[in-house]
Amino acid sequence: ILQENHQFGCSFIEQDCVSGFWTWMFVLSKLPELGDTIFIVLRKQPLIFLHWYHHITVLLYSWFSYSEYTASARWYVVMNYCVHSIMYTYYALKAMRYRPPKAISMVITTLQLAQMVIGCLINISAYQYLESGNVDCNITRMNIHFSFAMYLSYFVLFARFFHKAYVAGKKTDKKHFANSAPGHIGYNDKLKAN
Repeated sequence: ILQENHQFGCSFIEQDCVSGFWTWMFVLSKLPELGDTIFIVLRKQPLIFLHWYHHITVLLYSWFSYSEYTASARWYVVMNYCVHSIMYTYYALKAMRYRPPKAISMVITTLQLAQMVIGCLINISAYQYLESGNVDCNITRMNIHFSFAMYLSYFVLFARFFHKAYVAGKKTDKKHFANSAPGHIGYNDKLKAN
């Protein structure tokens, strides 16, 4: 994945003010995302494990990685910004009472799954880089272990969600998945007029 060694070298957060700023904005954005969980609880809507687990662990890991100036974080931030830009555009359209095709929510969940696979591959690359004797890598083994466990657990949970929401079809209780993904994408995700 990463062929040039300098990609894990010095911290981009310290070297590039623009990257540092957007990484800090990314870290701060995890607070309102966690607030999304609070709204679900206040509205007495179903809250599944995937939703709150994802929001809490991303918040904790983002703060932890920022405090270490983790070099591989740039990849996680860019992937997350890309997927969320599509996901929140989808929600904006729904809020404006448009009815995006069901396939869009499937594409978003598929992108989330791809993000988890790529996250695991980045961690494997970072680990191999460290093990090859490169001490200038601005990432700790502990960070790699946390990140790999987090991305792997997300993959399992999102894959389970995808299967139940899109593959299992009518056998699954639709109400259970109404707010299930971090962006609330479920197979019953059609806008209902209020």
